[in-house]
Amino acid sequence: MELESQIRPLKAAKLKLVILQSTIDLIGDKGFKDLHVSDLCSKVNISKVTLFKYFPQKEDILLYYMRIWTFHRAVEMRNSGKKGVEGILFMADKLSESFERNPGLTLSFIGHLANTHVIQKPFPVKEDEKRMLYPDIPNVETIEIQSLEQLLETFLLEAIFNREITKSSNTKDLTYTMISVIYGTILTAHIHRITPSKLFFRRNIEVVLNGLR
Repeated sequence: MELESQIRPLKAAKLKLVILQSTIDLIGDKGFKDLHVSDLCSKVNISKVTLFKYFPQKEDILLYYMRIWTFHRAVEMRNSGKKGVEGILFMADKLSESFERNPGLTLSFIGHLANTHVIQKPFPVKEDEKRMLYPDIPNVETIEIQSLEQLLETFLLEAIFNREITKSSNTKDLTYTMISVIYGTILTAHIHRITPSKLFFRRNIEVVLNGLR
């Protein structure tokens, strides 16, 4: 009985990550709305009841995708030690890479935020999922997951403290500006088929940062 209670959370963690990866594989550059639950269940070989047990709404997979994305960034940031403006540019690079790799999910996530009328609560990521993603990193389950806004606000605060930003000290307003630039860059790159998007991201972020120095 004790062994079963230990195995069950591991199975649940693995299944959630498999569902996420299968979603990424099925969508490609299509929109999330084009993903049929029946196709996803068939690929993972589970029932709809099982899927909705872990993701009560189909859109929850989008929230989980972004939560896992920010967890990856948190692990990378702990290892790299990037801070301030360097951290902001690092995030811009990672966002552009994710957009090029998974355009359908990235655009669908922004669309979901635009269409929802309530503040989205962070989708839970459990310790077993963290360990499963990074089995070779000791105590990886202790790494805190922050939202994209929280990560940017931290970097902006560091940039102000280090005098990399001197024109403003209102981190909340600066965070909103940075988020606006990021989401706008993604949509513009998509609409106008701008490639490579990394250069476009970098240029737009640096224009903002140069105006704050």
